[in-house]
Amino acid sequence: MTLHPVSRTAAAAILCAAAASAQAQLGEEVPFITTPDHVTLEMLRIADVGAKDHVIDLGSGDGRIVITAARQFGATGLGVEIVPDLVEKSRANARRAGVADKTEFRAQDIFDTDLSAASVITMYLLPEVNLQLRPRLLRMAPGTRIVSHDWDMGDWQPDRTVKVEVPDKKVGLEKFSRIHLWRVPAPVEGLWCAGGTALRFEQQFQQYRVRLDAPGAPAQRWQGRIVGADLPAPVGGPARAAFHWRDGGLDVRTAAAGLAAGTRFTRAADAQCGA
Repeated sequence: MTLHPVSRTAAAAILCAAAASAQAQLGEEVPFITTPDHVTLEMLRIADVGAKDHVIDLGSGDGRIVITAARQFGATGLGVEIVPDLVEKSRANARRAGVADKTEFRAQDIFDTDLSAASVITMYLLPEVNLQLRPRLLRMAPGTRIVSHDWDMGDWQPDRTVKVEVPDKKVGLEKFSRIHLWRVPAPVEGLWCAGGTALRFEQQFQQYRVRLDAPGAPAQRWQGRIVGADLPAPVGGPARAAFHWRDGGLDVRTAAAGLAAGTRFTRAADAQCGA
């Protein structure tokens, strides 16, 4: 994985940001900053990559993160890289590593790439590009793991961040890398119904507030944190229900607050439940 522009339309902004440390010039020249091998390993570890995963690396450079995911973790992977020479190098590296059958590399703009098959997305892109990608990432399947080397997603706070020492780091003044992990949260904003019982969610990325209105009972409110497809019951205070997002619906996983386990809520077709 390398830090570099991923499309010619984004080149000017990224080159300007990288110029001070990479001494790049605007134009056709592209700065490449290779991710150290121990940082690559930590990116895959923090995402808990395994044999069932399909990793898509955006800006894949010489292919090392996809190759490592296949060789050491048993995953399949796709590397997307805008520079054709690096794509050819990646394919050769995969053949030498014995994982050509588990990996694919494409010369393609990341904004033209279908990400839907990924269970893990890795990237070493600058903040401007991360923010351009963010709406697409948030539309991915709940629980999809997103890992970024160094750069964040603005006000979408990571679920976890670790620091890795990099004594020879050439970008910036700090001699370590930050690795950020997000799990795409289930999209629960809005009104959900199970018969005449209503759940009204307000959502800000992983955080939610909910109001429960059940016939003949006072309204109940609580808040919590979404973990991929799961909405665990909040810790402390009165017992609250836990939910699981499945196929566009919400199932009550843990009974509480007057809700029976197994109750399924679906998005409201009208402005109120039971209408």
